[in-house]
Amino acid sequence: MTDTAEQTQTTEQTTERVQISSVVAEGYRKVINLDGYVAKAVEEPLGDLIKLRASQINGCTYCVDMHSVDLTDGGYPLRKVFAVSAWRESPWFTPRERTALELTEAVTLIHQGGVSDELYTRSVAEFGEQGFADLILAIGTINIWNRIAIPTHMRPPAL
Repeated sequence: MTDTAEQTQTTEQTTERVQISSVVAEGYRKVINLDGYVAKAVEEPLGDLIKLRASQINGCTYCVDMHSVDLTDGGYPLRKVFAVSAWRESPWFTPRERTALELTEAVTLIHQGGVSDELYTRSVAEFGEQGFADLILAIGTINIWNRIAIPTHMRPPAL
């Protein structure tokens, strides 16, 4: 790739596109309302763990930054934040966190087999039916945010 092509690609990747919040304000407010429901329904730091893991999978730099900062600002151990992408190998996650992270991966990567009966049963045992349903909404909501942020090139604040 030439220097000019690299420059153009970098510029295209860093220039924010349309602001969906302005163009389709009513629809954007609906997503915010859903996010508000989820924030009340799923306890922290579990909600931010879900948001961080889905955002890592989806490659959303804006959301990875936001939810990493939210976790650390909330007192979540920095080493655990770093370990979210490798949670299966990490000794630091509780069974509850592990179930939520596994469910997050299964729903975010739904095209790879979905949520198995075993994971569903384990999730309902850990969270109850309402808790499971709230987790599904939480995972769906962060996937919506990722799908807003990525194609519009939303970027986190400068370091």
